[in-house]
Amino acid sequence: MFDTSNGWAKTILPIGSSIKQAIDALNETSLRIVLITDLSRALVGTITDGDIRRGILNGLELTSEIDIVMQREPIVVSSGLTRESVLQLMTTNKIQQIPIVDENRSVIGLHLWDQLSTPAVRPNTMIIMAGGKGTRLHPQTENCPKPLLPVAGKPIMEHIIDRAKVVGFSHFVIAIHHLGHMIEDYFGNGEEFGVKIEYLREKFPLGTAGALSLLDPLPKSSILVTNGDVLTDIHYGELVDFHSQYKATATMAVRVHEWQNPYGVVGTRGIEIVNYEEKPVSRVHINAGVYVIEPNAINLLTKSTHCDMPALFSLIQEQSMRVIAYPIHEPWLDIGHPSDLAEAQKRATDIGDL
Repeated sequence: MFDTSNGWAKTILPIGSSIKQAIDALNETSLRIVLITDLSRALVGTITDGDIRRGILNGLELTSEIDIVMQREPIVVSSGLTRESVLQLMTTNKIQQIPIVDENRSVIGLHLWDQLSTPAVRPNTMIIMAGGKGTRLHPQTENCPKPLLPVAGKPIMEHIIDRAKVVGFSHFVIAIHHLGHMIEDYFGNGEEFGVKIEYLREKFPLGTAGALSLLDPLPKSSILVTNGDVLTDIHYGELVDFHSQYKATATMAVRVHEWQNPYGVVGTRGIEIVNYEEKPVSRVHINAGVYVIEPNAINLLTKSTHCDMPALFSLIQEQSMRVIAYPIHEPWLDIGHPSDLAEAQKRATDIGDL
């Protein structure tokens, strides 16, 4: 099924059509582009309103064929290209429309700058886990909850909310405990920040997943969850889309972590040396502290009972429901120690919304 929601199908004209037909198509759709195809529906060129204006100024008649002003090598993309990549192409090439084609170069859609640059509103609730005591960051967190510690002039959690808001999230639920009243005083109901904010108030620490048991009612859409001390350029919307695409019950964002052993490693079998590796590099995937959970998985939790997210993932697996990993490569920082906070200040320009 082709997506015709923005009316792009009406922009298609067969090769050999007239300038007048192109003008009529432009006026009908207001998309400022006409897609020219051959008999097999394969794209052979495009015409913008600017092309037509230049053609008329050069003396073309309304009955002239559009082939004369057609752009014969337009930029096209496949359906799998990310929103950010398409926007980058548009910015680099100073264009506002890019046709989407399949492997046969048949037109299956049209990207429009106006639609891509204004993200769609996401129905998903974003939960921010902000109830921890932040003991490793003492003395900074003795009188200030960790999510309110400033980085580049504003609280850590405000960066998280701003980042999610930019990509269409508008409903946030913050799980609070340690000095939670300070978080409520700062963010309120979210109106000042252009979003809606509610709170889950933990009577005692419930871990990185336990607070989800307090959700009442449960959201109807996939739930985005993040630790309140994680700063990252991850695209939250693409994470949710990835989760949905693979029909997962739970998705964990993971990041490659590597370190080099400072010593030569000797492999042995009994007293025999079987191999030797000089200062090998080990690579593993680590939990990045950002997740997507289906609402039905919350029923596996016991209300007001401590549970960390890895334990919830195990519960989900035990029910033979799908759990998957979403590898991230974007800038990412878990602020757990004073050195991490200092690093966040230093790397402020590396993370997009700092």
